[in-house]
Amino acid sequence: MSATEPTPTESVEPPAERTSWALIRHPFATGFFLTVGGLTALALGLAITNLSTVLVYIAFALFIALGLDPLVRRISRSRLSRAWSIVVVCGGFVTALAGVLLLIIPTVVGQVSQFVRSLPALISDFQASDLYLWLEDTFGDRVGSMLADAQTFLTDPSNIAAIGGGVLQVGTTVATTLSGVVIVMVLGLYFLASLPTMKKSLIRLAPARNRVAVRRITEEITASVGSYLAGMVVLAFINAVFVFLLHLVLGLPFPQLMAVTAFCITLIPLIGSVVFWVLGTFLALFTSPADALAFGIAYLVYMQLEAYLLTPRVMNRTIAVPGSLVVIGALVGGTLLGLLGALVAIPVTASILLIIKQVLIPRQDRKA
Repeated sequence: MSATEPTPTESVEPPAERTSWALIRHPFATGFFLTVGGLTALALGLAITNLSTVLVYIAFALFIALGLDPLVRRISRSRLSRAWSIVVVCGGFVTALAGVLLLIIPTVVGQVSQFVRSLPALISDFQASDLYLWLEDTFGDRVGSMLADAQTFLTDPSNIAAIGGGVLQVGTTVATTLSGVVIVMVLGLYFLASLPTMKKSLIRLAPARNRVAVRRITEEITASVGSYLAGMVVLAFINAVFVFLLHLVLGLPFPQLMAVTAFCITLIPLIGSVVFWVLGTFLALFTSPADALAFGIAYLVYMQLEAYLLTPRVMNRTIAVPGSLVVIGALVGGTLLGLLGALVAIPVTASILLIIKQVLIPRQDRKA
C-alpha cells in the first residue's frame, strides 16, 4: 500500500465538510474576513456612486471620440496623417458648433423671452378657441380655474425664480454644465487621439491565440458605434431642419426654438421622435386646432419617411438590432443611466449581439 493512499481505518472527509469544520474552528477569522469583504463592497459601491458624474463624462467623451473616428479615418486615407486629420476634424467641429451656437442662442433666448411675454395672449386665444369651449362644456369650470392658476404661476417672476432654485442656483447650474461640456470635449479629444493605442492595449489583454478574433470584433464594434452615433446626429439635424421649415410654412411661432428642441429630443433613439410629435402638436394647439392638426399629420408623415427611407440609408453601416431588443435596451438604459443610457442602449445592445454571434455561438457549435 502506497504512502499516499489512506488506510482502511482512515476517514476521508469531503471538501465541503472540511470547509465547514474550518469555519467552525475559526469563527473570529471567518467573521472578520466576511465583514471586511462586505465593507469593501459597500465602499466600492459608494465610490462608484460618488464618481457617477465622472463616469458619465467619460462615457460621453468616449462616444464622441467613436463618433468622430470614422471621419478622421476617411480624411487620413489621403496624404494627411492621423494627427492632422484630428486637427482638421476637431477644428471643423468646433467651428460648426460655435457658429450654430452664435446663430441660435440669441434667437432662442429672444424667443423664450417673447414666449413668456406672449403667454397671456396665447392663453387668451386658446380660451377663445373651439377646443377650449369643448373642454369647458365637458369638464366644467375646472378647466378655466386651472388655466388661470397656470397663467398666474407662470407670469409671476418669484415663481419662475423658485423653479430655477434662485439666481445663485441657476448660475451654479449653468457654470457646472459649461464646465462639464468643456471636460467632455477635452476628454473626447484625448480619446480620439489615443483611440488606436487604446484598442491595441485592449487587444493585448487577450491571449495570443485569440488576438486576431478580438481585434476583428473590436474593429467591428468601434466602427458600428461610430457610424451609429454619426447617423443619429445626421437624422436629428434633418429632423430639426424639417421642423423649422414646417413652422415657417404653417406660420407657427418660435421656429428656431422648436428646431433646437427637436434636434435635442430626437437624439434619443426610439422614442425621441414620438415625444417631440406629442410636444410639438400640443404647443401648436395654443395657435389653433387646425394648425395643430396640420402639424401632427405632417410630422407623422415625416416620421414614417424617416423610419422607412432615411434611417435605412443613413444607418446602412450599423449592426441590425431586432426591434424587441431595441425597445428592451432603450428601457433598461434609460432606467439605469437616464439620457446617457437611452443614447448608448442601441450600440451597446448591438455590441453584445456581435460578441454573442462571433464568440459564444461558434464556441457552442464546436462542442460535440
